[in-house]
Amino acid sequence: MTIRLALIGFGKIAQDQHLPVVQASPAFTLAATVSKHGQGIDGTPHFEDLADLIASGIAVDAVSICTPPQVRRAVALQAIAQGWHVFLEKPPASTLAEVELLRTAAEEQAVTLFASWHSRYAPAVEPARTWLAEREIRAVKVTWREDVRVWHPGQQWIWQPGGFGVFDPGINALSIVTHILPRPLVVEQAALDIPENLAAPIAARVSLRDTAGVPVVMDLDFRQEGPQSWDIAVETDAGTLTLSKGGDELALPDGDATLPAAGDHAEYAALYARFADLVQVGASDVDVTPLRLVADAFLSGRHDRVEALIE
Repeated sequence: MTIRLALIGFGKIAQDQHLPVVQASPAFTLAATVSKHGQGIDGTPHFEDLADLIASGIAVDAVSICTPPQVRRAVALQAIAQGWHVFLEKPPASTLAEVELLRTAAEEQAVTLFASWHSRYAPAVEPARTWLAEREIRAVKVTWREDVRVWHPGQQWIWQPGGFGVFDPGINALSIVTHILPRPLVVEQAALDIPENLAAPIAARVSLRDTAGVPVVMDLDFRQEGPQSWDIAVETDAGTLTLSKGGDELALPDGDATLPAAGDHAEYAALYARFADLVQVGASDVDVTPLRLVADAFLSGRHDRVEALIE
């Protein structure tokens, strides 16, 4: 049966990624869009508030929540109370406690809850995981630097409490690292640079270590100009593996890196295929590991005030 889906939050990520995939997928049909900003798309019912969608009586089976993280819990709880399956854009919520509330509510209503991590579905990630499974890992370096004005234009929520700042893209790196490495990680040290006029970091340096003592260092920065960097280098006993472009490209020491073909919106197409499968079997997928590490970096890290950011 086709899943009737509503997109809740119709900003950049919904329009650039979710909408094309939903429209192209035989597993889904777009039932409605909900957003206080914008007019939706021609031919599809649009509402300014989720309560208005609920009151309309339009048939909905599932929702994808693409709002800022600060309001996802409240929106998701409304949807779950309707018996709707829920797809959460990353990060799943602003806090771990919020995700646990959603997990409990979904279990009580017997609906699917899917905390999505799109970067894990980049084409080079699974081949990297497979290659690393047979090697001794010695050190990991993550360099995740991008220009916030290019990737988050006008998105003031990202600088507010619960908006994550540079950890909004940085959590993508953590979602990959925690997937390709074989052992759990803990945060040892963190230094967060927070502009004087904002509440969230514009840059961060995080040192982690796995349970075998392997060091993992992260360099996150929102002030990158020119070429952007989304790179993970893993030093092993067989040489260094490098994931670049956010998991799109893989370089192995022996030069042999065969990747699956990746079409447009491949990551989100894979996410929606996973969501459809979960709905079909009545299961949930809620991995909070990347969010937990971000929370630990905030809790244990040094918060340094830096020059105010000019908007």
